Parts: sequence; structure tokens; C-alpha cells
Amino acid sequence: MSSVNLEERPTTATSTTNESPYHYAPRFGQPISLGSTISPEDYRKRKVALITGITGQDGSYLTELLLEKGYEVHGLIRRSSSFNTGRIEHLYKDVHERDVDGLGTLRLLDAIRTCGLTKHVRFYQASTSELYGKVIETPQTENTPFYPRSPYGVAKLYAFWIVKNYRESYDMFACNGILFNHESPRRGRTFVTRKISRAVAEISLGQQECLYLGNLSAKRDWGHAKDYVEGMWKMLQQDQPDDFVLATGETHPVREFVEKAFAVVNIKLNGKPMYFRPAEVELLHGLPTKAETQLGWKRTVDFDSLIREMVEADLIGARAADRN
Repeated sequence: MSSVNLEERPTTATSTTNESPYHYAPRFGQPISLGSTISPEDYRKRKVALITGITGQDGSYLTELLLEKGYEVHGLIRRSSSFNTGRIEHLYKDVHERDVDGLGTLRLLDAIRTCGLTKHVRFYQASTSELYGKVIETPQTENTPFYPRSPYGVAKLYAFWIVKNYRESYDMFACNGILFNHESPRRGRTFVTRKISRAVAEISLGQQECLYLGNLSAKRDWGHAKDYVEGMWKMLQQDQPDDFVLATGETHPVREFVEKAFAVVNIKLNGKPMYFRPAEVELLHGLPTKAETQLGWKRTVDFDSLIREMVEADLIGARAADRN
């Protein structure tokens, strides 16, 4: 997920018919009856959010949170798992990190500025602990120097600084959330935590024989995505925009995650150098003191509970697949 824009609507609204110009899509909220009207005052007060990557882990949890808080939610998706792209693969294939994570952020910011919405929109950019890469100090804070070690990290570094640039140059309410690793049952299957939790489920049901992992010594600061989207929202409720680290303040090696997840499964794990990244990030450990102090944010799901939730969810999914 790249960003969320929370907009204060204009003070006036016009419509050429008696039909209200505002309707929730049924999948995102309660629909407004056709033919109803909304007063200019209610129009102005309506809370609206645009989420990029709305079907992803963070986007989906954030959508649920904002709907509970009375927002009208709109979203963009990056990919579809059901769309047949055979004849337009050259057009539809994924673009590079720089185009989405870097320039995509710039284009959103510039759209807000050129449309004259600087005073009406609050912008959140989902930054990442991958900015720290080859860490200079531990734990990492908002003031720790960046040293990204992947194309993704470099693209997100550009996004981080362009947000600060627009904030300072155009007086925009724009925030960077430097989020350390956060997981959930909705985590993508290519991420190591979900790869592990799925293996637990499938091995226990005889659907898979073994699991191959890379560097088991790499350490990460793992939290739950639900806690982190709450922090995103809190950042945009401040009087002044700022940047915040969201983390648990704890670090765990991949090996510990594996051992806890496979506590009930007898399996031999093999570390394969072929799965290592060319420039591996060994340690990420965040210090969320600023977010805890200024936002009143604190993680609520501990490491063991996170692992248990992911494994149990994948067990349910694996059993359902087995029945089919």
C-alpha cells in the first residue's frame, strides 16, 4: 500500500438531478438510497479516504478501520488474480519499483497540489524499514541514517524525501510512516512469514513434505498489521504533519519464527544459500518511542500470538482446499 488520502470535502455541492452524488459501493459500506440528497453541510463534513493497494494486507485492514470510523472509502488495486492477461501481457505486466513506489508517490502529491487540494487533503505514505538496509545504528529511529540495499528500498527512499519536500515546499499535510515488518493471515504468500505459516498447515495435513528457507539468522521486528494501520490513521489526526516509526521494539530471528510455528510438527529445516538476497539485510529493529509518545500508539498483538493466528488461519484454508 502506498498511500491514503483523507479529504475534507468542499463547502458546496451541486447536482443536476435529485440523485445524491455520493453513494458507497456496496462492497465497501452501506449504500445510500438512490434519489436521496445530501446537504452542503453534510457534504463538507463527510470523511473520504482514497487507498492505493486496497486489496492488499494493509489496504484491507485500513479499509475496515476507516469504515468503522464512518469514512467513505475508495481504492485502487495493483493487480488482479483472476484477470486473463494473455493478449495484453506487454501492457499489463508489473512496472518497476521506481515507477510505482517512487514516481507514483510524486504523481499523487502533484495531483493534490495542481488540483488546489493542498488544504483539503491529508496524505500518508507507507514507508518501510528497508530504508535502513545496512543499518548504521540499532535500534533504528526517525533520525537513523538510511542505507537501502534493494531497488525497492531505493525507490521508497525517493518517496520518503519527496513527501518531506512537498510538505515543506507547499505546506501540505503529508506524513511518512516508517513501518517495520508487520504480518497477518492476509500477508502475501511470497513473504517468509506467510510461507512458513502455510507450510505448517500443509505439512500437518500431508499436502507438503518440506520447506526451504534462506537465511535463518536474519532478524526482524515483527508486529501485526492491524496495529500498524491504526498508527497510520493516528498520524493523520495530528495538528501538524510529521514522520513516525511504527515497530514493536523487539527483534526475532527467522529461526525463532520457524521454531515457534513448527512447534507441533517434526520437520528438518535446511538453509539454502540459493535463497539469499544478493545484499541481505541482516537486522532491522525499530524504536517506536516517538509514535508511542506523540500518537498514543502501541502494538497490542505480541509475537507468539501473531504466529499462532497466522498458522491457525492457514490450517483452516488448507483443510478447505483438501476438501475440494
